[in-house]
This record gives sequence, structure tokens and C-alpha cells, in this order.
Amino acid sequence: MTTRRFLQLDVFSPRPGAGNPLAVVLDAEGLDDATMQAIARWTRLPETTFVFPAQTAGTSYRLRMFSPQKEVPFAGHPSVGTAHAVLQAGLAMPVDGLLVQDGIAGALPLRVTGEGAQQRIAIRTPRAQLGEIAATDDPRLQAALRTWPLGSLPPARMQGGRSWWVVEVADEAALRALHPDWDAIATLAESTDSMGVFAYAFVDGSEGYDLAVRAFVGSGRRFEDAASGAANAVLAAWLDLRDALPRGRQPFDVSQGREVGHDARLTLLVDEEGEVWSGGQVQTVISGTIDW
Repeated sequence: MTTRRFLQLDVFSPRPGAGNPLAVVLDAEGLDDATMQAIARWTRLPETTFVFPAQTAGTSYRLRMFSPQKEVPFAGHPSVGTAHAVLQAGLAMPVDGLLVQDGIAGALPLRVTGEGAQQRIAIRTPRAQLGEIAATDDPRLQAALRTWPLGSLPPARMQGGRSWWVVEVADEAALRALHPDWDAIATLAESTDSMGVFAYAFVDGSEGYDLAVRAFVGSGRRFEDAASGAANAVLAAWLDLRDALPRGRQPFDVSQGREVGHDARLTLLVDEEGEVWSGGQVQTVISGTIDW
């Protein structure tokens, strides 16, 4: 067995326990695919990432990420959390405020601002594409959205690393009161090769955020995600296409996870080039080692 540095983090979180948990294994050199998958099953967290030395010029480190079931090409909260772990361990330093992550999705920059408790990290997500716009009475959606009070924007399937149906709900109270039909969401996810439904509602900003969101995952294990940087990024890309960003080209904040015992806060920005940056704060919960 080899001793390897290990962290458990809380991502998109102003305090421990509010965001999305992540395990990070540093010093991952020598681990094969089967072993990384076994470790990811053992942690039983949404994702576990593995950090390797950089192999490509201009990148800060290489990483691979696994859910308990399979390797994941890209996800927002593991990317942001891994950057925090790399900085904490001193494995890489920002150049002109940027780290560059090398993974299956390619070389992606992460913007690092602030220090200590005020540090925030945001990743430039893979560019999302519009898959399709659907009518609210589309037969594929009817069962999943039955009884949902919908907003003015139509449902759309957005592709960006993972594919999501983004669906506007009439207001925040209606969003937080939703009781998803998991069988219907799983059927929709399977029939359209998507993760499930990412529901959102615009908010007046008086509580410090501009959107409230809920992520209903129907692909594989059925659950509500506490905080998803990638899903929020495809939503931001959709709102940009519709000229409906809450603050235009300025950062806006999102609340996610209250319904599953969390209170994550994410900050999204669509820059002048149309690139989406997804980020927030990260809290270290456990720092130690594992023998594997």
C-alpha cells in the first residue's frame, strides 16, 4: 500500500455542511482505473477526483474524476474543489490569477481570487450547446412536469459536458414546493440521454441570490443534487441565448440544495466572449492520508 494525501471538501459552500461534498486524492500517480473506481465507491460521495502531475505544457496539473459508478468527463464542483486542494497542498500556483486543469474535457482555466476564507475559485466550463427547445406539452416531458407551475421560458435540453433539461418554474415558492415524480424523470433522462431536469426560478435578489435552482438527477441513481456547477453553467448558457441573464454580463448568484439539507451558493458569469464561469467558495472538512 502507498500513503497518499486525501481531503474531503465542501464545495460551493460559505461554511462546512452547506455545499456539495467531494473527495480528493493527491499523489495519485500509480493508481490504475480499477483502483480509482474502487476508491470512489469507498468514499460514497458524488465524485472523487485524483490529481496527477501535469503532462501538457501550460497546464497546472492533470486530474481524473469518478462517481461511485463510473468515470466522469467533467463536472463543476469537483473541478473547483480539486483546485482548492491543489492550492492548499502547494502543488501548483496560479499564473496571472489562473490555474489550468487538464482532463478528459481538455485544458480548462480556473480563476482564483481572494485569499484564505475569502478565496473563490471559478472554472471556465466547456461551452454548452442548445440541443433542442421543447413545447410544454411535449409527450416526453408531460409526466415529469405534470402539476408544475411553469414560467415563461420554454423547456430546453442543453448539452455541456453533461446534458440537462432546463425548466423555468413560475416563482421561488413553487420551485421549493416541487415533489418530483422520480419514475417520470428517470424515463425522460433515459429516453433523451440526459441527466434529468434542472428546474429554476428567478428571484428578486433580496436574499442575496438571483436564481433558485433544483437538480433532479434521473440518470442512474435517482437523487437531488446539492450543488452542481456544470448544471448551473448550462443554465447560464441557456439564459444567455434567451437574453435573460439576471445581471447581464455581470456575475450573478444561485441558491441550491436547501431541499436536501444544504445551502450552497454558486456564482456564475457569462463573459464578453460568451464563456461561462462557474464558481464559489470551498471548505476543507477533512485533511489526512489514505493507504491504498
